[in-house]
Order: sequence, then structure tokens, then C-alpha cells
Amino acid sequence: MRFLFLLISLIMPSFVHAQPVFRAGAATSNITPILGGDIIGGFVPFPATHIHDELHARCLVLDDGTTKLAIVVCDLLGIGRNVSDEARALIKDQIGIPIDNVLISGTHTHSATSALGKDARLLNQEMDEYQRFVARRIVDGVRRAHNQLRPAQLAVGSVSVPEHVFNRRWHMKAGSIPPNPFGGMDKVKMNPPAGSADLVEPAGPTDPEIPILAFRGTDGKWISVFTTYSLHYVGGVGNGHISADYFGIYCDALAKRLKADGLVALMANGTSGDINNINFKQPRGKKEPYQQMRFVAEDVADKVHATLANLTFRTDVTLAARYRELPVGTRRPDAKLLEWAKAKVAEPKIKGKTDLSVIYAARTLRMAEHPEKLKMPLQTLRIGDVSIGTMPCEIFCEIGLEYKKRNGKQPAFLMSLSHGYYGYLPTPRQHGLGGYETWLGTNRLEVQASVRMLDALVEMTAEMRK
Repeated sequence: MRFLFLLISLIMPSFVHAQPVFRAGAATSNITPILGGDIIGGFVPFPATHIHDELHARCLVLDDGTTKLAIVVCDLLGIGRNVSDEARALIKDQIGIPIDNVLISGTHTHSATSALGKDARLLNQEMDEYQRFVARRIVDGVRRAHNQLRPAQLAVGSVSVPEHVFNRRWHMKAGSIPPNPFGGMDKVKMNPPAGSADLVEPAGPTDPEIPILAFRGTDGKWISVFTTYSLHYVGGVGNGHISADYFGIYCDALAKRLKADGLVALMANGTSGDINNINFKQPRGKKEPYQQMRFVAEDVADKVHATLANLTFRTDVTLAARYRELPVGTRRPDAKLLEWAKAKVAEPKIKGKTDLSVIYAARTLRMAEHPEKLKMPLQTLRIGDVSIGTMPCEIFCEIGLEYKKRNGKQPAFLMSLSHGYYGYLPTPRQHGLGGYETWLGTNRLEVQASVRMLDALVEMTAEMRK
């Protein structure tokens, strides 16, 4: 009997030690560009002249003892495919997290210079100086987060915040929608005049839900809060200003409310391709720069903070990931449209005038040079019971709602602008309505792209749950 007791006492320490321990670590890296680069997001880029607030890559690393994941959310309009590929390859080489397990996305702030490169069609183009800087800083941030891995707990929840999200595509009264840049007539208008008597109804839904994944150490100290909101951006910055928009202000505001030094909050862009912060039926008055942005960020931080108090934490968390590159067709102009585009760009330019027809004629000519197919990087992550799907596009809201519906087991949600930037992703129904997000040049992928990409993500998510 004494021998048996001794044998058990010798075995027990190794048995206890072998039990998997869920760990989490988080860090940020500054990715603020130098002044003078072009701020993108509008039809015509313009130079950055002031930095209102710094841009960051916000990094979260998770480890269940068998699988490691890294999530990076960057304060950028979007991420060039080559930047993501480079950063993920370096992360694999330096700390061993598999490429398929690293998620890198952009918030879609419209107040940042470009990390997209010169030509999104090309996978192997040489990175410019800022792209190399961003890739390096992403790697540094993930390494720092990995260095800080410690035993952790996860709590999952959500909060509905409908008052800041509005569908920006509207059906209008007959005759009130002007011709599009190609001379055709759309059935809906993006960003119609707020308060107009010609407004009929929005062309699609909104998604007010903010999923919340909260991480703290087993000692109760905060590590990170990861959230996603389907809000395009807020805007209203100073002229020529670099800013992380409401995404960055929210992250700082949440950390202050939690009074947690070292907490890294992340706010990713959900499915906001047709969603913004403008109440078209009841327009707000003029705001000072950053006033509306702060209002939205502070209010969202309040609601997330209040929800955190009611969540239950657990340590038995497992992780999984899937990654796939799906060949998707591109939209290409026919002979008639090419002839129009060539004639349009050859017309004399009027100095100081922004002519959308000329802009889209030039985009049409570039689309003619696109490959017939592009490989879309698709990724799914599972964190405990939570499923996250990603696409490299500005995803329409109804696609995100469909992803939730088709997954059955919740929580499940989509993130936009991951591992590349390939324009807007409307549904086939929305393509039929026309509007800015469907115009050739704004939209690059085949009409059925959203269907094929969503089918693939649902399949990948099911594989992950087995």
C-alpha cells in the first residue's frame, strides 16, 4: 500500500504539469507614417500635414497548449496582400505561429496613408517603404504579445448598439437619382442628401451587434478586449490629419474605463461595406472636427464596459484555424465600355474639377488589365465557442448576417479587410440595384463572389468545429 501511494505521488506532478493551460498576451506597435504621404479613402488622395493621433497595430496572441493564434488589427484603410504575406511569414519564422493561424486586418480609417501598394492585382510586387515598415511593426507587436503570454481566462458576450449604424444605400423617388459615371441609371444611391424628401427606404439592413471577447489573467488582471462593430468609420477629422478614427479613440476609452494599465483593446471592422454613421432620415447638425467621432467611441466604450461586468470567465478554452485561397473571377469591361473609357480619359481636363466619369474611365482601363481570376485569402478562427470568418473586402452587412444564420452555433461573426484589399463585396441582389459600391473599378470581383466566398467560409467553419 505504501508502495502504491509512493508511485501515485511520483506520477501526479507530471500529470498535473501535462494539463494544457490557456494563455493570452497582447501588445501594440506604432505604425504612424511620416507626414507628406497621401491620405487615401476619397476619390482624390491628398497629403498628410498633421498627426492628430498615432496609428497602431494592436496584437493579441492566444495559446491553448496545442494551438497558437495571433490576431492583429491595424489602424489602416486596408492591408496590402503582400504586407500580410510578409508579416505572417516572419511571424512563423521568428516565433513559430503557423501562417494559417495569423489574422491581420485593417480598420478602414479614412485618415491614414496607404499600405496597399501601387497595384492590388499583383501578389509579388516589391513593397514600398511604408509597407515594409508596417510589416516589420506587425511582427514586432506579435512578438511582444507572444513574450507576454500568461495563464488566462476568456469571457464571451455581445451588446447591441443600433444608434450609430445606418445603411447608406437608399431607394429614392423616381427621377431623383443622377446618372452614374458611366452614363447609366442606378436603382439606389449611396449617401443621398440627408433629410431629402426624395428618400424612400434603405436598400439593406444594419447589424448593431458588437461581439465581445474579453481576456484577463488568472490573477484577474486585464490582458485584452477584442470587439467588432459593423460601422464603416465615422470621419470628421481636421484637414490633412492622420487619425485612427473612432476605432482608436474607443480602444483608449475602454482601457480608461477599466483602469487597466497594459490592457490592449482591439476594434475590428465587421461587415460595414454599406453601413455608415449618417442618419439620413434625421440628419444631425454640423459638428466640430472629432466631435462626432468621440461621441460614438465614448458611447460604444460605455456600453461594452457595462456588458463586461456581467460576463463569466472560463479557462477551458481551445483554439483552431482554417485558411484557404479561393479562385474568384474578376469583372472585366467589354469592348464598348473600353472604347468609352479610352475616349473619356483623352478628353481635355478641367483644372481643379473632380470628374467621376474621368476617374472611373481610368479605373475601367486598369480593370481591363486585371487577371481573369484572383485568389481570395479566406480564413476562419475558433476561440472557444466563438467562430470568426474573414474576407479581404468591404463586406456588405447582409453577408455578415447570413454567416451568423448559416452557422447555427453561436457566437459567429465576420470581419472585413483581412489579408488584402479587393474592393467592395455586394450580394448579387445588391449588384442588381447598382450604386457606387457596384461600379466597375470600385467593385472588382464577379457578381457571384459573395456567394462563393461565404459558402467556403461556412464550410471552413464547420470543419473547425469538428
